Amino acid sequence: MADALTVDVVAPDRVLWSGTAERVIAPSVEGEIGLLAGHEPVLSILGPGTVRVHGSSGEQQSFVIDRGVVSFDHDVITIVVRPVDIAAE
Repeated sequence: MADALTVDVVAPDRVLWSGTAERVIAPSVEGEIGLLAGHEPVLSILGPGTVRVHGSSGEQQSFVIDRGVVSFDHDVITIVVRPVDIAAE
């Protein structure tokens, strides 16, 4: 698939999801950000909300987060998050 994104969603202690996706939506501190293949490079701080990964096979993964950071360049997305379950501990 030419328009696939390579995505890794990681927490401090584990990989939450890794694979290819068509799009990713994340809660930046300035509002939701949507990332598609070919997007300009991005480095953004994430605030509380839900990261949604729309997989290449049509599946959707959602991760409720307390905070994090997203890095996007050359169709590779790395999202480092603090999931709500860790924040509550």
